[in-house]
Amino acid sequence: MTELTDNAFTRRKLLGVFAGITMVSAAPSFAGTPAFLKGAGNIRRVALRSGRTGESIDMIYWIEGKYIKPALDEINYFMRDWREDKIANIDRRQVDILAAAHHQLDTNEPFMMLSGYRTPRTNAMLRKKSRKVAQKSYHIKGMATDVRLSSRSVNQISRSALAFHAGGVGRYSRRNFVHMDCGPLRSWGA
Repeated sequence: MTELTDNAFTRRKLLGVFAGITMVSAAPSFAGTPAFLKGAGNIRRVALRSGRTGESIDMIYWIEGKYIKPALDEINYFMRDWREDKIANIDRRQVDILAAAHHQLDTNEPFMMLSGYRTPRTNAMLRKKSRKVAQKSYHIKGMATDVRLSSRSVNQISRSALAFHAGGVGRYSRRNFVHMDCGPLRSWGA
């Protein structure tokens, strides 16, 4: 895992600041906060690991109504197209959906990320292999993630994501993963 070295922050320093926090109070209602996040507390965290690169991330990325830029930069790097080593800005709503779904599933196991950002070239290559890959995939826009958990079923994960009414949710039971995106509300798969 890479360590960002901004003059003011490093990931380690940032996490150290919050190591002493022992209790998270109920979140105040911030204007503009999506309804599914109103009960998420005043700290948001995302925990992912990549089976493709072997990297892991367990990151506080939002505190008391504010996104943390160095944390978002590290999330962007983690969710990069590993085939082409290309980074894109991941939509903050997508990170929020992942964090909220994970929190609702009540597990310490990080999501196994199968796919985050994809370049158009990577998406075209995957589309040649499977007709289930959308030509205008939200992965190309940094708005989608494919995940699984060994401790939860595809149905459990998809129900968690669907509960927020916050984007697209696809169930891929035979391949054991769930697609989550921050596009229009829709669902598919079995």
